[in-house]
Amino acid sequence: MSAYVILDIDIHDNDGYQEYRRLGAPTVEQYGGRFLVRGGTAENLEGPWAPKRVVVIEFDSAEAAHAWHRSVEYQDAKAIRDRTARTIGIVVEGA
Repeated sequence: MSAYVILDIDIHDNDGYQEYRRLGAPTVEQYGGRFLVRGGTAENLEGPWAPKRVVVIEFDSAEAAHAWHRSVEYQDAKAIRDRTARTIGIVVEGA
């Protein structure tokens, strides 16, 4: 069953975040993921959520999503993201 990593990223160091993008994006493809949403305009429809930069990545399964997120290849990029932005993320299985 497909699974989706959904991230809401509030960037506070744009230059540093660009380095994260450069290093992190290739790891998504390496683990079989593909970007469906990558920072387009987001509009709140209900509730108090005020998303900043929304990213949605599709994987073949939740296991594949977790393998990517925990991978050695992604950890350097993730450390940069953690320094340059505040991130809220989930993985959810889809239909």
